[in-house]
Amino acid sequence: MPDLYRGKLALEANEAEHLMNDLDFADAAGQDIRGAVQYLKASGSNRVGVTGFCMGGALTVLSSVSIPELDAAVIWYGYPPLEFVDASKIKVPLMGHWATDDAAFAIGGVDELEQKLSDAGVTYTFHRYNAKHAFANETADAKNLPFLKYDPAAAELAWERTMAFLGEQLG
Repeated sequence: MPDLYRGKLALEANEAEHLMNDLDFADAAGQDIRGAVQYLKASGSNRVGVTGFCMGGALTVLSSVSIPELDAAVIWYGYPPLEFVDASKIKVPLMGHWATDDAAFAIGGVDELEQKLSDAGVTYTFHRYNAKHAFANETADAKNLPFLKYDPAAAELAWERTMAFLGEQLG
């Protein structure tokens, strides 16, 4: 996993928020994540995939646009501002897991992303779950935030789908 914050650590939630808000997403995808993919390929990995949750999901979308060495990508409830997604540059198959009751990433944005992918002829499979944001995060409920909710059934199904997809795409 690349160190997107380049050694900076957050001990408090507000520090983490500042790090995230100050992150140059395009640079993180095009440089840091791409460097990790290139390193794995140079180290003998024939096929490499990227996955991420929430902010990492948004970075996964951007990675699929900006990393030509990538072989597959799995997005978990996160997308960047859609004006930054040039779907014509996506050459890898995508899988996405989306919560229909996601206050952080509205399902309408998923519909728009899906339209962009369809228009560009991208191979993708999106799954929608009747769940809230972070439905695959086992610690979501402990945060006591109304927009987060762990859903073990949805998480298990999403993981089964992810592992089958990665097995098919990466071998």
